[in-house]
Amino acid sequence: MYEQAAFAVVNEPVFGELKTAIEQAFSQAKVEAFLKSVDKLKLRIRDYESVVGRGLLGKGLEAQYKLLESSDQCMIRELYLSKLEKVAPELRKKFLKIYAYY
Repeated sequence: MYEQAAFAVVNEPVFGELKTAIEQAFSQAKVEAFLKSVDKLKLRIRDYESVVGRGLLGKGLEAQYKLLESSDQCMIRELYLSKLEKVAPELRKKFLKIYAYY
């Protein structure tokens, strides 16, 4: 059975800020608006760098993300990807275009 390795976060303040932004974007109250903004810009939901680069998770977070060590960046991307896979099936169906792999 696969078990994700646990790594220590190097830059806790920046990591925490990005983690909070991701959790807020995928909160039940905001997830549909977030998905709509990704769709409007014709981005793919799994392309974290494009999403954060366009400011969809918050202004200035792309610069914060770039400050992180590569291990912290990987953990943030993993958190983001795990959150987008937990979106309700009816919303995933509604926004199928941004979830598609093509």
